[in-house]
Amino acid sequence: MDLLQLVVAALMGGLAAYLSQQGIAVFNDGLRPLMPEFLEGRMKRRELALTSFALSFGLVIGFGIPFSLTSQLILIHSVFLATDIIGTSSPNKWLAAGLGAAWGALLIVGLQALVDAFALLPVNFLDALGQVSAPIVTAFAVFPALAIALHHGWKPGAITFVLQMLVRQLVVRISPIAVGSASINLNPEGSALVVGMILLLIYAAREKAEVSADTGLAAVFSDRVKRIKQNVIVLSIMGALVAAAANLGAVAGDPISLNLAAQGNITDAAIAALARGIGFVPLVATTAIATGVYGPVGMTFVFAVGFFSPHWIVAALLGAVMIFIEVMLLDWIARFLDRFPGVRQAGEHIRTAMTKVLEIALLVGGMIAGNAMAPGLGYFVVAAIIVLNEAAGLPVNRLAIGPVAAILTGVLINVLKVLTLFTPPDA
Repeated sequence: MDLLQLVVAALMGGLAAYLSQQGIAVFNDGLRPLMPEFLEGRMKRRELALTSFALSFGLVIGFGIPFSLTSQLILIHSVFLATDIIGTSSPNKWLAAGLGAAWGALLIVGLQALVDAFALLPVNFLDALGQVSAPIVTAFAVFPALAIALHHGWKPGAITFVLQMLVRQLVVRISPIAVGSASINLNPEGSALVVGMILLLIYAAREKAEVSADTGLAAVFSDRVKRIKQNVIVLSIMGALVAAAANLGAVAGDPISLNLAAQGNITDAAIAALARGIGFVPLVATTAIATGVYGPVGMTFVFAVGFFSPHWIVAALLGAVMIFIEVMLLDWIARFLDRFPGVRQAGEHIRTAMTKVLEIALLVGGMIAGNAMAPGLGYFVVAAIIVLNEAAGLPVNRLAIGPVAAILTGVLINVLKVLTLFTPPDA
C-alpha cells in the first residue's frame, strides 16, 4: 500500500457513491433499470436502497472481497457494489461521498491488514489461496467459442474452438519471435482469445436489420441519452480515477485481469480487459440508453487504458477521454445496435459464456487451492462445501463458491492444526 493508492481509492469511492446518490451512474447492471423508477418519482429512496442492498451485498461479501484476497489486488466489485448501496441509501450527496471515500480507503488499508493477519495464523494459507485463479487465464480464452455456440449452434462453436486451439499451439511453437536483436513473446491464451473474438464479431455482424429512424433506440430514448451527456464531465472524472487506480496496481475490473496483474503480466491483463470490454459494449450501451443512467466504469475499457498506460497520470487523462468518447458515441452505438441486432444479441451470449467459463474455472481453482493447503483433505472439504451449497439452493452463487470454499478450507485447517489433527504439508 502507498499513499497515492489510498488517495485515489478514496476519491474513486467517494465519487462513485455521489454518482449513485444522484442517479447518474450505478455499477450493478441489475440496479440500473430500476433507477428511472426512482428518478421519475415512482419509487421511494427506501425501496431503492433495500433493492440495491439485496442485489449487491452478497456479491461484495461473497465475490468481490474473496477475489481480492486471492490476489491482494482489489476487485472493483468490492468498491462499486458497496458504493451503489451507500449512494442509494444516503439522503444527502455529501454524506454519500464521505462514506464512499471512507469505504474506498478502508479497502486499501483493510486488505493489507488482512494479509498481515494471515501471517500470524498457525498455517498461513494465503499463498495456496492464490491458486484459486490458476485455471482462469487458460480457460477464459475459450469463452468466444461458447458464445458462438450459444448463439449460432454447437458446430460453429466447435470450429471456433479448433481454430483457437491451433492458433494457441502455433504461438507456443514459434514464440518468442526474434526481431533484430530483440524478441517478442506472444501470449498463447491471448492469441487464442483475439482469434475467437474476431470470429465472434464476424458471426454476429452477419445478422442485419432495417430500423426506422423514429423507432430505433436512439430516437425512443433520446431524452435519457441527453441526460447522460449532460453529466459527461463528472463521468469522465470517474473514468480518470478508475484508470489511474488500475495503473497504480490498486484495482482490476474482473477476475482474469486481476490474476494476470497480480502476477505482473500487465500487457496480458490489458488484453483480457480489452476483450471483456468489447463483450460488454452491447449490454452497457443498451441499459444506459434505455435508463439514462451510466456505469462508473462505463463500458469497462478504462481498465485496459489503465493497464496499457506507462504512467498513472497518462492513465488518468486517457481514462477521462475514453469515458467522454463512450458517452458522446451513445447515439451512434444505438444506431449500430439497431442495424446489427446480432451484435446486441451477441452481447448477452458473451456475458453468459464468460460467466459459465468462470464458474467452471473457479470451481476447479477452488479444488486446486484447497488441495495445495491440505493434500487430499482439501479436495474433500472443497467438494463438500460446493455440493452442500448446491443442495442449499445456492446461498453463495457459483462464481463465488470456489474462492469461498478455499477460504473456509484454510480456516478449517487452522482449527485442526490447533487441535493437533493436521500437519501442514511443508512441516
